[in-house]
Amino acid sequence: MTEAWLNKVNWSADGLVPAIAQDAATGRVLMVAWMDREALKRTAATGEAIYWSRSRKKLWHKGEESGHTQKVIEIRIDCDADVVLLQVEQNGGIACHTGRESCFYSKLKNGEWVAADAVLKDPDEIYKR
Repeated sequence: MTEAWLNKVNWSADGLVPAIAQDAATGRVLMVAWMDREALKRTAATGEAIYWSRSRKKLWHKGEESGHTQKVIEIRIDCDADVVLLQVEQNGGIACHTGRESCFYSKLKNGEWVAADAVLKDPDEIYKR
């Protein structure tokens, strides 16, 4: 596969693009992360989500520590070519490092952010450090 498709992405000044991971079966947004050119290229090549960790400043294969990998079903890009959408099968049903299905587990209620989703697995059991 040629890499010309990567040139169509409207990369930010720091060479990144936001990437939304969406459950392919339910449509629920699981998480938002960042990708650089290499992360997107490897994601397409391997069929598993690979992101750019801004905090660690390195490629991050989703699930490398937790085992909660994301099998990529489809890769899309928005009309401005500045956001990537990954439709995924979430291994283990947990995308969030807090042990929840989605990173979007808090909702605004009466001026406060409250957890709306249960922890499915204790993070200490997921990340044995």
